[in-house]
Amino acid sequence: MTSIEVEELAPGEFRLYLVAGTTPVDEAIVALGHEPNGPFWEGITELVVAIEAPALHERFWTDSEAGAFLAHSSDRSVLDDLAARLDAIAVDENRLRHLMEAARARGFEFHD
Repeated sequence: MTSIEVEELAPGEFRLYLVAGTTPVDEAIVALGHEPNGPFWEGITELVVAIEAPALHERFWTDSEAGAFLAHSSDRSVLDDLAARLDAIAVDENRLRHLMEAARARGFEFHD
């Protein structure tokens, strides 16, 4: 289990919250030359949506900061789907490395 939660802030307003720097893959992120912060996870999210989950495109918005990755939506199922995908990456170095290779192949730039 990672530090990823989806919560209801108000009726019809939901937030995904990932505490940066607390995942099992943090050391791998650093070894790959990145910082395990909110903007890094925002980049990972962008890749995941582009590669694996295009149906989520434009169904949430992000508001990241150094200590957290935040995503908001009026549809909890969108954030639950995204949380499950991020959780799978946050505990699996091989999956993280695969996404990082895909990022390099696409010329994707992280802003961490």
